[in-house]
Amino acid sequence: MKDSQELKPCWSRTTFDGIEQSRGYVTFSLTNGPEYHVSQMADAVVVARYLEAALVLPDIRGSRPGDERNFEDIYDVEKFMKSLNGVVKVVKELPNEISIRDLAAVKVPNRVTEDHIVENVQPIFKSKGNIRLATYFPTVNMRKTTQKSSVDSVSCLGMFGTLELQAEVSEVVDSMIERLRTLSRKSDGLFIAVDLRVDVLENKNCHGSGTNVAKSCYNAQEIALFLRKVGFDTDTTIYLTQSKWDNSLSVLKDIFPKTYTKENIMPEEKKGKFLEFEGSELEKVIDFYICSKSDVFVPALSGLFYANVAGKRIALGKPQILVPADIPGTSAAVMNYLAPYVAKKNHLAYSCFC
Repeated sequence: MKDSQELKPCWSRTTFDGIEQSRGYVTFSLTNGPEYHVSQMADAVVVARYLEAALVLPDIRGSRPGDERNFEDIYDVEKFMKSLNGVVKVVKELPNEISIRDLAAVKVPNRVTEDHIVENVQPIFKSKGNIRLATYFPTVNMRKTTQKSSVDSVSCLGMFGTLELQAEVSEVVDSMIERLRTLSRKSDGLFIAVDLRVDVLENKNCHGSGTNVAKSCYNAQEIALFLRKVGFDTDTTIYLTQSKWDNSLSVLKDIFPKTYTKENIMPEEKKGKFLEFEGSELEKVIDFYICSKSDVFVPALSGLFYANVAGKRIALGKPQILVPADIPGTSAAVMNYLAPYVAKKNHLAYSCFC
């Protein structure tokens, strides 16, 4: 499948009424990586817009102690604030007179609805005046729904129209993609990105599934066999989201010698900052954007990373997402394994882009 035209947002600024004087503040943090960031941002924008509150620029917190960053360390602040101009008022920090200890903690489910805000958030906001928001994920399903809501356009804007990488991070991503294309000269500069992380595989049960049970993850050997059986040549270049090389990946490299991790292709002068420790937010961001821009994306792991990379690719006009499977026999048609999000056009992104 070739790239299609980049899709246009269905939402328009003319559909948003002007914002009133803000009545308080909504604070939140971006956590656990960019696949969570896009969902957390969408919910925060929806809540702030509905409450007519000002949204405080979030900080970024990784899953490891000490992995805390400012928003501008990863994302472009000016583009973010400009994207919400006229939709939600954004401030860089809370006024001095408001203490963080005075904020009421409120949890909302991912893809928060207007009804949930009315019943569970608005009363607390009216009582306390300012809230600290956290999104929880009862499901990682990103399929679109048939129900229409008045907050849909705001949610689409929050998810797909607000977060752009700041210059240095964007340059590192672009340089790594350029390096992968250079390594892929024999295959017209095309490369595959595979979301395969050994530490996650070790924490999941990827073995012993029955033939009729869909597996949630695939190891290096299973991915290698899948790619060969659907027709990829052994000269194909593969990027893995695994941080540093692990011996369990050798079986994949034996079949596809041009298999690389970040440490192989990142500019040497950037490794100290961007590979400071495994699983950092910066590493996750690099993976998310390389997987979003690769010529083919293969999620060896199911979950939110797959779901939100799929959304980003759909918006960019890059529908080449293959969901792996245990294929009997020696070969199979590649189109049989196109992601259902694309094959059925049932991803939330199809509600946001035209």
